[in-house]
Formats: sequence, structure tokens, C-alpha cells
Amino acid sequence: MSKPVVLAVLDGWGVTPPGSGNAIDQAKTPVFDSLVANYPHASLKSFGESVGLPWQEMGNSEVGHLNIGAGRIVYQDLVKITKSVDDGSFFSNAAFHKAVMHVRTNDSALHIVGCLSEGGIHAHIVHAEALLELAAREKLKEVYVHMILDGSDTPPDTGVEYVARLQKKMKKLKVGKLATLSGRFFAMDRDNHWDRIAQAYHAMVDAEGPRVKDPKKALKQAYSEGVFDESFVPSVIEHKGEPVARVQDGDAVIYSNYRSDRAKQLTKAFVLPGIDEKVGRTALLKDLLFVTMTEYDNNLPVEIAFPTDHIANSLGEVISLAGKKQFRVAETEKYAHITVFFSAGRIDPFEQEQRQLIPSVPVKSYDEAPEMSAEGVADALLEALKVGEHDFYLVNFANPDMVGHTANVEAAIESIEFLDGQLGRVWEQVKAMGGALLVTADHGNAEVMKNLRSGEIDKSHTS
Repeated sequence: MSKPVVLAVLDGWGVTPPGSGNAIDQAKTPVFDSLVANYPHASLKSFGESVGLPWQEMGNSEVGHLNIGAGRIVYQDLVKITKSVDDGSFFSNAAFHKAVMHVRTNDSALHIVGCLSEGGIHAHIVHAEALLELAAREKLKEVYVHMILDGSDTPPDTGVEYVARLQKKMKKLKVGKLATLSGRFFAMDRDNHWDRIAQAYHAMVDAEGPRVKDPKKALKQAYSEGVFDESFVPSVIEHKGEPVARVQDGDAVIYSNYRSDRAKQLTKAFVLPGIDEKVGRTALLKDLLFVTMTEYDNNLPVEIAFPTDHIANSLGEVISLAGKKQFRVAETEKYAHITVFFSAGRIDPFEQEQRQLIPSVPVKSYDEAPEMSAEGVADALLEALKVGEHDFYLVNFANPDMVGHTANVEAAIESIEFLDGQLGRVWEQVKAMGGALLVTADHGNAEVMKNLRSGEIDKSHTS
């Protein structure tokens, strides 16, 4: 039995001075504290140019795992796409041109779908604005925006500001109308909660859901009732009693999100056969051209505007080429990160790579179950270690990030203390086998859950 090497990613575990919003500092973490006290350690930058993002742009789980797995700085889709807007190549992109020609040929509509904020984690509003500019240049008549509200990677009540910004842009360009609004909790689910995806899909396709005349007023009303951007129920914008638009046969859709994990399910609802029951649809739309900003998954029948660049010699590839075996485990929320992102965009496993998925708990918000599935993840890792068939083990514990996003400090403290116990179980097993444990994080979150200046809740990532 070989001596194992275990890389444990504590997702969202950052370092900052003590404070009322620092759940990590307030938590009792004897295992982590012992590791820091007795073994070499250092702090790493997980934001901005250090991980291939624009200056001072906060990191995220995709970027963190990608850079860790690649072993080098990987310039991100946000940077590449924004650069293409700046140099003008965005407006001659072949996939976008195909969408333009499709709606011209069919005398149909172009629909722009995306998370429209400056969060920069899954998408950026400047790319949607560039698509509107493209539509204006091409003199398209029917252009509609299906806006997904952020509120997780941005302050929770900034959606109204982005709606105003979008409306101002459309007025200036004289193109585009807002057709639907949906919180990312619904439209960007990644945990196979198809009922959430279905609500967003049917708002866009069937005009089902609450009707809204003035989106800004509707958002302000929701805020006053304690419902913020992320959880805003998919709603249909109406004009004179009729929905502004629906996605119909013969139309084209451009999904402006560049990060794949929270874009796949909604895309599948539009383009993938065989999931009618999950989505609650009767059939696929006919002659629908669907463009994704990047490659979301293998074999989706879509056009890809910015295909994935091949990154050679990621850690997983090097281990595989050396004839070694590797084991990777995470719960659903972070499964894409320990597989696709850690493998530098490769979707399929490497030779002698085993993957294990532990289902995430089915709750609306993870402060309801702050332990998440950490125990199950640790159980799976310990079982694999005891079997001893692998040389390298990768594990992700999602608690600090996912509970950190709830802005519930007490729940985050509880989640971190529970995670520390699971880390202790792993460390005891690794020690007993004479192996090595490397503990790191992909970005921060739970250490800053209140704005250091204003004291308001902060649900976004940190450095």
C-alpha cells in the first residue's frame, strides 16, 4: 500500500483579522489550529492577476480549482471575452453571426439570457451590453433580454440598479426589451433541482409566473418583503396586459454566462431531448438556435462562442501519465470543481481516475443544514484511503463557501466547526498511513460575512 497524498480544499476558507463577521475566527477549530501551529503554512492570493482575473476581481471556486489543478496562472474567460469586446473581435464572432443570420432567415427574435451583474463570477453585464450593441449594429428588430438576478456575488439588493443600467443601455441603443426576471436560485441551479429550472424555463417560454409591469418597482417591493435578488421568483414582464416576449420556435438564444456549472441545467432545458418530465415541457422548441458563451458540457447541441483552450499537463494529467491512480470526491455543489475545473476544462476522467459524488442535502438555504454533506464526503474519502488503491486523493469541503453565502454568521460558525471535525478524521487516517495532507482553499468567503466598513451583510467572495 502506497503512502497517500491528500489535497483537501476547504472551499471559501479565507484569512483576515478577527471581527464580528469573521466566522472562521469565531469558530472553534482545534484540528486546523494544530496543523497551522505544527506544520509549514502560508497565505495565498486567490484574486485578480494572481489567478488570471482582472485587477482586484475576486476569485471563485472555478478559478481557484482551475489554477490549483493547472499549477500555473490561467487567464479566465472573463478576461478573454472582455478583451474581445475591447478589440472588436466580439462583434464578428462566428457563433453570434450564426444567431443573427438565423433570426433574419426566420424573421424571428433574438433572446439574450444571462446573469446581469458586475459580480464577474458566472457572467458580466458588459458582455450582455455588448450583445445588445451587436444587435443594434445588425439592425435586429426583435431583441429580448431574460435577466437573471445575482445577489450572491453582489450585494443582495443591487438587481434594481442593474435593471436601470440595462434599460438605459437599451434606450441608448434603441434595441431590446426586458422580457423576464429570475433569481439565480431558480435559473442557475446546479444541484439537479429541476423544479427550480422549470420555473425559469416556463417564464421564458410559456410566460408562466407572476406578471410584472415595472421591474424596478417589483424588485423594490420584493426587497421590502425580505425577498432579494437571488431568490426572486421567475416573473414575466408585461405590456398592456400581454407578455413582452416568449422564446418560440425558430428563435435564437444567446446565453451570456461563461461559467458552465450553473449554466448547464437551463441550457439542457432548452436543447436536450429526453428530459421533458424533469422540465415539465411537452416537447423541444423547433428550429431553436442556442449559443453558449463557452463550452458548458460535452455533446450539447449548441453553438459555442468561445471554445475552451486546451491546457496541457494539469496535475491530474501528470499523475495519470505517470501511471498513478487518483481519487476525487465532493458533494454535488462542488463536484464540477474537483472534476472539470481541476482538470483544466477536461470533462472526461483521466485514465485511472476515480470520481465519487456525494449528494448535497436538499434544502433551500444551507444555513438550514450547515453541516451540509461534509460527513458523507469524509466517509467516502476515508473508505477510499483504507482500500488503498490510489496514490493521490482530492477532496472538497463546501461548507465555508456555501454557508458563507447565506450571510448567517452563526450557521457559518457551526458549519466550520463541523468541518474541522471531519478534517480531523481525515488527518488521523493519513497520519496512520504515513501519508501527506495538504490543506488549502480556492478563495475566501466565511471570514468576511459583514462589510468591514458599513457592517452590512456580505455574501460575496473575498481574496
